[in-house]
Amino acid sequence: MKPRVSAGLLLYRGSGRDLKFLLVHPGGPYFARKDAGHWSIPKGEVESGDDLLATAIREVKEEVGIEVSPRAEFIPLGSIQQKGGKIVHAWAVTCPELLERASDGDDTLLVQSNTFEMEWPPGSGRRQSFPEVDQARFFDLEGAKQKVKPTQQPLLLRLAELLSVRL
Repeated sequence: MKPRVSAGLLLYRGSGRDLKFLLVHPGGPYFARKDAGHWSIPKGEVESGDDLLATAIREVKEEVGIEVSPRAEFIPLGSIQQKGGKIVHAWAVTCPELLERASDGDDTLLVQSNTFEMEWPPGSGRRQSFPEVDQARFFDLEGAKQKVKPTQQPLLLRLAELLSVRL
């Protein structure tokens, strides 16, 4: 069986000790009380024939409400394999909108996320809508390593290493 494939963007701001990564928390009732180890980069599944980077850009718009220009300077971060077998391809990018939507004193972004529908509570026959993402927040490297899914940690470390070389 062919593994599922996703593409995403690791949005960041700052440099050096001020480097921060944008992570998203999944919406819905199953993740409402889960925190450390459950955050992610904004990403989504790639449909057959879709361009990986175009999918990553689209998913950031759908999950967070940030429009990233396809002409932005993307830093390829390679791919990782998540615990369930899904392959995630990722790029890092910073964009001016990130600076406008999150001030130095507040690392939380207002999320403008798509929603999904599911039966809730299970077996009730009732359908409810939930946001794909219920929170988006910037974290420094140590905080991001604690919050992100463990299999996505290498993406953070790759970007931190690449940016330290560029400083």
